[in-house]
Amino acid sequence: MSGNRHHHFEYQKRTLNRFDFVNYQDCLNYMYERLPMFQNIGKPAFKKDLTNTIALLESLGNPQNGLKCIHVAGTNGKGSVSSMLASILTQAGYKTGLYTSPHLLDFTERIRINGQCIPKDDVVAFIERTQIHIETIQPSFFELTVAMALDYFKKQQVDIAVIEVGLGGRLDSTNVITPDLSVITSIGWDHMDLLGDTLEAIAFEKAGIIKEKTPVVGSRFIQNEALEVIRNKAELQEAPFYLSKPSPKKFIGDLALKGSYQNQNLDTVFTCTQVLQNMSYIISDEDIAIGLAKVSELSGIRGRWERLNSDPVVICDTGHNAEAIPFLIQQLEEEYPNVHKHIIWGMVGDKDRNTILSLLPNYATYYTVKPGVIRGYDAQLLKEEMSVMKLNVKSSFESFTAAYNAALQDAKSNGGIIFIGGSTFLVADALIHFENA
Repeated sequence: MSGNRHHHFEYQKRTLNRFDFVNYQDCLNYMYERLPMFQNIGKPAFKKDLTNTIALLESLGNPQNGLKCIHVAGTNGKGSVSSMLASILTQAGYKTGLYTSPHLLDFTERIRINGQCIPKDDVVAFIERTQIHIETIQPSFFELTVAMALDYFKKQQVDIAVIEVGLGGRLDSTNVITPDLSVITSIGWDHMDLLGDTLEAIAFEKAGIIKEKTPVVGSRFIQNEALEVIRNKAELQEAPFYLSKPSPKKFIGDLALKGSYQNQNLDTVFTCTQVLQNMSYIISDEDIAIGLAKVSELSGIRGRWERLNSDPVVICDTGHNAEAIPFLIQQLEEEYPNVHKHIIWGMVGDKDRNTILSLLPNYATYYTVKPGVIRGYDAQLLKEEMSVMKLNVKSSFESFTAAYNAALQDAKSNGGIIFIGGSTFLVADALIHFENA
């Protein structure tokens, strides 16, 4: 388990700008303490320019230069699309880097090659090597992890790296790369305080990853007004634009990631593979099929309609915004009709709770809990808000384990399934609980 929830600091200050790190956990503690972290503090950690990232990369010799990349942005689906692409490329024989965020169980999940996490010793070595620059530049946590990923991929001489945008696109720290392919998976209402309060404004930020004469794939499910912004940016950049096409039905059955919403992502991935093939990447249908079937193994992706238990059935999903929730509720009904739903629900404080809660069904029983990050929203306040909206909340709980035990008891006594959602960080809490069970 990573130290992103409880920090006990052991590192010893040696001089004004140098620390001795005892071990990997000690190194993480330094990062969490010293660097503004979006998952903990939200908006103040989001830097509206690339100055810090550029300065940090310059101090490392600009590892992004010459690195072949695929850049993936989107409100929803970018993690799944990135993982599917990385898995297919790995299966096709390419040494493939994958950068995603946030992590669920351990920090090293953010940086992988062929599905294998960056070794903890490499994390420590990177922080020790760059610590004087960290103290000078004072990057955010995310800015530092982007630099770490690019440095690691360059040193390990990957054939290609799939880079998932953190937030937005235009001003995101990852937007320092020159990709072979840009991908935009979806446009939706999320992080509006940072990205804008219209779909066009949000699309403008996402389209910021489009580079001159670089092919771009956009999902055909993107709304027309947002798609027009993306097309216009591609035209301005003389970037060939490809709208996703339906993937062959044979690949739908291959995909290990369950959840009907993955079909849209699969269409985007399939179209990307066609564009890559046209760019002389050697990817066979068999590579696509096996890559999709082994996506968890070859990319490490977790928490997408993931079944954690069978009796009773326990499912978790990281979908957490107004675009994702209807898909999840529909999936619950289609897979488990006429079965009572026990839903463990938690949110972070800066989401549009009214909109999201209005999408939840009133026939379920809810158990509210605060996700284990600083931004987590108070469980009792959430219970009160949900009750006002006529949602049946049994109780609020201090920890995921307490909420799960209550839901488990009810599901065993009265029947039904358990669903865990509302926040990526609550899903992380669930995965930690089951890892330690």
